[in-house]
Amino acid sequence: MNLKQKFLAGAVAASAMASAALAPVAHAEAEVSASVGAANMYYWRGYDLGNGDPAVWGDINVSASGFYAGMWASSGDAALGTEYDLYAGYGNEINGFSFDLSLWSYSYPSADEPISPGDNVEAILGVGYGPLAVTYYHGLEDLDDYSYLTVGAAFGDFSLTYGVHDGEAELDGYSHVDLSYAYNENLSFTLGLVTDDVDGLNNDEAKFVVGFSIPIE
Repeated sequence: MNLKQKFLAGAVAASAMASAALAPVAHAEAEVSASVGAANMYYWRGYDLGNGDPAVWGDINVSASGFYAGMWASSGDAALGTEYDLYAGYGNEINGFSFDLSLWSYSYPSADEPISPGDNVEAILGVGYGPLAVTYYHGLEDLDDYSYLTVGAAFGDFSLTYGVHDGEAELDGYSHVDLSYAYNENLSFTLGLVTDDVDGLNNDEAKFVVGFSIPIE
């Protein structure tokens, strides 16, 4: 996977947060939340971008009346190093139907060629009804030939997600399935299985991810 594609990384938590942000409760007064966490690998859309190294991360989020904005920071992947992401969006729920639209900017200040806020931006649209959710990710500007789609369902503490990449020559058609289990609000487990590999990526092995997060009051 080349450098341009890694710009879209955002890590395991960015994708998780994008799903978690779907249809936030619309409080009129601003609320601030923060958390820290760690995982045994830097798992992103079917890949281990940390080459087996663990990842630590933290985030802070401000929300009011369905609007939200914040920052997520991570120890980074093996190629680009320390990462921080800025995001903003709006989500709501009407009669069981949920929707969320957000913009994410991925930055890597310690990369050999630093990537600044606004250089690499992705738009994310999510819709859901009951246990079902569909999320579409699309790169903007120089990344507008890349997209990623997930279809998922949640059943109690378990969730199943299918994800497929599209557009980039080295990623086009790569797909995976993730089976996740939330042991509690802090500890989760994910088994990632490749369903369609791409020649040259050598990324067809199963991945087992253990993630832990702690809210900061």
